Amino acid sequence: MDSTNRERMTLALAVWGVLVSQVLLYPGVSDLVERLGSSGDLSAGMLFLVAEFAAFVVFSSVWGAISDTVGSRTWLIVIGALGGASSYLALLALATMPGLDATFGAVLVVRLLGGAMTIGAFSLSITMLADLAGGNGRNMGAAGIAIGLGAALGSVVGGRLSTFDPLAPLYAAAAVLIFVALIVTTVPDRTPDTTRVGIGTILRKLASRPAFAVPYAFGFIDRMTAGFFALVGVFYFRETFGVNATVAGGVLALFFVPFALLQYPFGSLSDRVGRFTPVVVGSMLYGVSIIAVGLAPSFELAAGLMVAVGVFGALVAPATMALVTDLAPPGERGAALGGFNVFGSLGFLAGFVIGGVVADMVGYLPSFLVVGFAEIAIATVALRAVRRLDRAEAAQSAPSAD
Repeated sequence: MDSTNRERMTLALAVWGVLVSQVLLYPGVSDLVERLGSSGDLSAGMLFLVAEFAAFVVFSSVWGAISDTVGSRTWLIVIGALGGASSYLALLALATMPGLDATFGAVLVVRLLGGAMTIGAFSLSITMLADLAGGNGRNMGAAGIAIGLGAALGSVVGGRLSTFDPLAPLYAAAAVLIFVALIVTTVPDRTPDTTRVGIGTILRKLASRPAFAVPYAFGFIDRMTAGFFALVGVFYFRETFGVNATVAGGVLALFFVPFALLQYPFGSLSDRVGRFTPVVVGSMLYGVSIIAVGLAPSFELAAGLMVAVGVFGALVAPATMALVTDLAPPGERGAALGGFNVFGSLGFLAGFVIGGVVADMVGYLPSFLVVGFAEIAIATVALRAVRRLDRAEAAQSAPSAD
């Protein structure tokens, strides 16, 4: 195995670890928040997840811009991973304090701080993958398969751990992030050696390029659906079909496993055929499959349709991230992908909040319709813009006729 492939695998393993640590908490979130001093209803679970992703939104681009400015990413990932691990240990400490009914506010503060650290490890690990040679689609496919497998394993193991003890996922999440901090130190830092400019300058330059709005918008909607399934999907399967946390975690895995395994081949496919078909057609099929899950009359059919959701999600995700790296100069790639993660985190927040509020007020089916049609709508509205960017990138990549 050559050095580039070895580094790609190690960085993908780091991305995988961050996702495992996050998703471990999702299947048993209702039981966990109850142990942490709140009710175990949908609203409490929503607040618990929203707190972390609010910090993701604020700090994602900041970490990327800092790494571009200082010309280094590795030690920032280590800081972020260890900070995230510390936040999980702090939650465990809060869970053992007397008078727990008065500490849920402190729990949310810890979640905010933990999110601010963890997003650094996540976003910069993906950026280090983007720094590697070998094709943006391939590198982002490696990130995507790591995200999907991490979420798949986290959902299954987290469900089982939650059934054993609602606090057990916190121990596991802290251990996994410490592992991430250790393995990243073995990867050479290949941050592009370009002229360093200030964070504010980088962010202003990105803001001046409206083309980034296209992949950022897709990232927002795609992550909204993921946030929706992480919160509302879990409550939907547990309440509608009467399954426990272990089974709910297994159902999430039916989505995340194909989503993971197909990311790399679909990312490589987008390098060959362009970004248009995977992004636009994939988004439409993804939206239709989400709606189908909400319409399914039985548990078996709904669970089976989660596989289709994962397949079409895998078609979209790596091509969208690759479109960001297509547009960004090497010296601004960290901030560009950080910006993508900002919109992605906003999407997660929207999935939690919009999905949770709609499900709570008018029912689960309308919430599935809202997120499914949002995916179809973004593909329809941005169709021409994606085609234009795809053709421009193809023209730029074509060899010159000297």
